[in-house]
Amino acid sequence: MRTCIRIPRILIPDGGFEKWAVVACDQFTSDKGYWERVKKFVGDEPSTLNFILPEAFLGEDDEERIEEIRENMYRALEEGRLVKLNRGMVLVERRTDAGVRRGIVTAIDLEAYSSEAGVVTPVRSSEAVVPSRLPARVAARRGAPLEFPHAVLFYRDKRRRLIHGLLREDLEEIYDFDLMEEGGRVTGYFIPEDLAEEVAEELQSGAEPYFAVADGNHSVAAAKAYWEEIKGELSAEERRSHPARFTLVELVNLYDEAVVFHPIHRLVKDVDEFAFCDFMTRRLKCVQKNSVLYPSEAAGGEVVRKIDEAIELYVRQNGGEVDYIHGEDNLKKLSGEEGCVGIVLRAIEKDGFFEQLARGGNFPKKTFSLGEDREKRYYLEGKEISYD
Repeated sequence: MRTCIRIPRILIPDGGFEKWAVVACDQFTSDKGYWERVKKFVGDEPSTLNFILPEAFLGEDDEERIEEIRENMYRALEEGRLVKLNRGMVLVERRTDAGVRRGIVTAIDLEAYSSEAGVVTPVRSSEAVVPSRLPARVAARRGAPLEFPHAVLFYRDKRRRLIHGLLREDLEEIYDFDLMEEGGRVTGYFIPEDLAEEVAEELQSGAEPYFAVADGNHSVAAAKAYWEEIKGELSAEERRSHPARFTLVELVNLYDEAVVFHPIHRLVKDVDEFAFCDFMTRRLKCVQKNSVLYPSEAAGGEVVRKIDEAIELYVRQNGGEVDYIHGEDNLKKLSGEEGCVGIVLRAIEKDGFFEQLARGGNFPKKTFSLGEDREKRYYLEGKEISYD
């Protein structure tokens, strides 16, 4: 068994959780109004909003914002705004409209992770990583003393034995509050080191890969890229325990009842609708309803890849643009506009998810989504990634 879990010393705020926890930076990317509301709500209070660069604002004074993030992190440490827990994990209960999702916050060894095609590792990406999306994320880690995760990784436990066992333990509650902007409620329980070691052993007792990145693929890839960037400057002894080698994540059971896969549909814009539909239906068996195509093949990564390749070929030959749309009703509405065609994808199945990754494979980008924007992970727990 290859060990890829590191039991961390987790940082949480000394209070004010309601303003501290902020949704992942890659949400609401076209809705600056959301982030403006968050900024107004937070005001001058301590918040992870001060530690992130929302993607809605990428390209707007990035270097200045990243430098400010570093300063905010050091200020939080200097002013004693953070409490470092004893070594251990956190059991998280997240209540949303989808139900109660339970996860375990811990650290993984980035030496055990890969997003490269064909590389078999204990921790795998689930989707192809787009290199152009990494530089800003890596830059935000350079010189930063802390990290705060929004990455969610899957593990497999069809009978849900691990979580059921933890629920029988008398764990200390360390936070319980409502998340801003209708994000639901979240409760955290501390898992002490001795019990955390048992949890780590059970999590790594099956077949590889033990874990697959479900949400936050580019954030984990950026943490790996940053580690690769700095480790050459370290001695062998330093490499073994340097805090940047380990990144904080939330491990969630693929078979948790509140884990629901949502398909991400394709909207092709600025095309001749008749010509595009004719092109696609000659390559894929589809049912056409007005300007919406419904592929007949069963859900799966290969079907998504086939659809994306056909769209890419058409756009390369004839022009056009592809967008990725959440919600079938939203897709139908947008497909009614001139020059637009929608392609409805089906949700992938849980069974077979890990098998897709077992030989170093990935799903195509934008294959699935876990819940709605407000159901994504909020930044809350943190960890040191520097000795400064």
